[in-house]
Amino acid sequence: MLKYCTIVILSFWASVTFAQSSKGKLTSVDMLRAADSSLDVILKKYGSKNTFLLRENFPVDERYKADYLGNGASGKQEYAYLWPYSGGLSATVALYEQTKSKKYKSIIDKRLVPGLEEYYDDKRKPAGYASYISSAPVSDRFYDDNIWIGIDFTNLYLLTGETKYLEKATVVWDFVYSGHDDLLGGGIYWCEQKKTSKNTCSNAPAAVFALKLYEATKEKKYLELGKSLYEWTKTNLRDVDGVYMDNIRLDGSIDRTKYPYNSGQMIEAAALLYKITKKPHYLEEAQKVANASFRHFFETDGSQRLKNSDNWFIAVMMRGFVQLYKLDNNPAYLRAFHKNLDFAWTANRDENGLFYKDWKGEKKNERKWLLDQFAIVEMCANIVTLKL
Repeated sequence: MLKYCTIVILSFWASVTFAQSSKGKLTSVDMLRAADSSLDVILKKYGSKNTFLLRENFPVDERYKADYLGNGASGKQEYAYLWPYSGGLSATVALYEQTKSKKYKSIIDKRLVPGLEEYYDDKRKPAGYASYISSAPVSDRFYDDNIWIGIDFTNLYLLTGETKYLEKATVVWDFVYSGHDDLLGGGIYWCEQKKTSKNTCSNAPAAVFALKLYEATKEKKYLELGKSLYEWTKTNLRDVDGVYMDNIRLDGSIDRTKYPYNSGQMIEAAALLYKITKKPHYLEEAQKVANASFRHFFETDGSQRLKNSDNWFIAVMMRGFVQLYKLDNNPAYLRAFHKNLDFAWTANRDENGLFYKDWKGEKKNERKWLLDQFAIVEMCANIVTLKL
């Protein structure tokens, strides 16, 4: 009976209109508490006994098959792929950055990093992280999957000064840049085993990664690489509306699909270039892409509601807006994110405390993807940058 009542109450709140329920009521402290509570729920619900690994979805579906395996191999997918698992590192690093809490440092060092090592593949050279655990049949290795991990390790080094993180980051960079060649004038491929396209998601964040490595090491090569990757992506994949397209194939044709994270990483790269070089055109470019992205990925009906996408794509887009806010102190964009997160927490969760992914609050997906959940944790932590 209690469970039924809980579902009814949550259903009622989820039916409340966006404008009514998202008024930015949650303070920064509330957001951190929400992120902390959600992280605990995720680690519990998606956890698997006797391992640091996590499940891909909740509830678990034992029939699910693994894809992304090399040479057409397939098999049972018992654990999450690298990509959603690594979202836990990003979320927890964001919480650690805001709080410096020993709790999150312990989760990173004693649970998440050991779990990541299950995906580490040093049999193929250069070493890098595979898309699925190394004890399974050989799996493809994606340059963008590795970039997100490299960024997290670099952020950890910048936060702690512990060289073990920088050492991991530079190993990852060596793998990532092995995916670069001169075809199409430069750029990094998406997948080591499928070198058919060069994607915004493997070049814009690679620019961010390189620029963060420059901040960490002051080695000029990383600054120059960050600049060149940024310019290559801008030249080849920016659309006329200022929003970034997905990829360019080796035959020169372009996939014009627009995902939030691609433009968000170009905002962050431009913001970092301005931070490092103080050249004003980088700040202007970051602001232009931010404005274009806001118009494209948020509703234009006055609600400022996010359009539906994978939540993690939105979380990575938000990183760019956070970096820009640190430079120009314009709170408008982050206030819109805050409004959406307030709605997610107060009106768009199920009886387990897990988030739905429809920002209108209408569709109730029963099966919840691990990465969508970690994305909300990351956003709730990062929104604390906005001084309310």
